[in-house]
Amino acid sequence: MAKRILVVEDEPAIAETITYALSTEGFEPVWKATGREGLAALAAGGADLVILDVMLPDLGGFEVCREIRRSSSVPVIFLTARGAEVDRVVGLELGADDYVPKPFSPRELTARVKAVLRRSEEASPPKTKSVRKAARSAPFEVDAERCAIAYLGRTLALSRYEFKILRVLVERPGWVYSREKLMDMVWSDPGASMERTVDAHIKSIRAKLRAVRAEPDPIVTHRGLGYSLREDWG
Repeated sequence: MAKRILVVEDEPAIAETITYALSTEGFEPVWKATGREGLAALAAGGADLVILDVMLPDLGGFEVCREIRRSSSVPVIFLTARGAEVDRVVGLELGADDYVPKPFSPRELTARVKAVLRRSEEASPPKTKSVRKAARSAPFEVDAERCAIAYLGRTLALSRYEFKILRVLVERPGWVYSREKLMDMVWSDPGASMERTVDAHIKSIRAKLRAVRAEPDPIVTHRGLGYSLREDWG
């Protein structure tokens, strides 16, 4: 079955180029011109990946991504004329999987789509009927089958990279992981990411943990070294 790609782009000429390129590669593109239409299409029919323009006429792309991440971990690729590093970091903090600045090559965009989908499939752990509970990390419960982590009994809405980072930390409380080590363990192509990407995802994870309980922060920052999960829950 063809992968369904939701394209949220307000410029018809660009949208036509994207949908044509996706179709020729065997994908099933669905085009929506506004953020609200995109959210409605995702809620109604789902998608295997979302290509999301940052500059939309109603809701901004970042706001649309925030809404998506409240309930879904579908891969998101931002498409924008803005290419500053700060925009890339903001997008990554929101849980985006890639960031393609305009102007772009349709062939490059479809290659990025394939790469993100491949990484998404590789990130999925083997199916299991058991629920894994990480040792010595009482507030957390890892459900490998659903790619979900519960904190104090509440399931967190995590992107795939947030899930993988937190899972690494939960499985070894107190173990300090450098940014480079986390990139090697979490990203299938760590060379394509920046160390600041890890910081952005940690910031997002912390915000979701604080929404459950403000204090204490379960993640410890070791300056110049990396991150660990705290051990003193007693």
